[in-house]
Amino acid sequence: MDNNINTLDELNKGCCMGVDALDIILEKVDNNEFRNLLEEQKAAYTELEVKLNDLYSEYTSDEIHETSKMIKAMTRYGIKKDTILDNSISKLADLLINGTNMGIIEGRKLLNNKTMDKKVHKLCSEYVTMQERYIEKLKEFL
Repeated sequence: MDNNINTLDELNKGCCMGVDALDIILEKVDNNEFRNLLEEQKAAYTELEVKLNDLYSEYTSDEIHETSKMIKAMTRYGIKKDTILDNSISKLADLLINGTNMGIIEGRKLLNNKTMDKKVHKLCSEYVTMQERYIEKLKEFL
């Protein structure tokens, strides 16, 4: 598979998982400041998804790959399980930091180990930088 397409697919999966996790966690949040941050992060993922889809069409006419229903269900179950006894803002921020960190690791692996066009590389870097920025903001809620 073309490295550009593979990279864009992986980034899109990360964005989809981020949006899914944020949607689940937003159901549990009543603190306005924390809610605003999560909605801002969700909007950043959504904006990145639009860029990914636009760039994807430059490489193939196929549909961009998204996360499966099974992975979405596992994400929902994992968050519910991890917050059953503690759904404090600190716990929710901790979960989001861990998930976002997984996205950063995956993005860095793509940047370090895949040869890709400049446009794809730039978008991959934007994905990693955006996530790093939100980890710093989420740390304030630990």
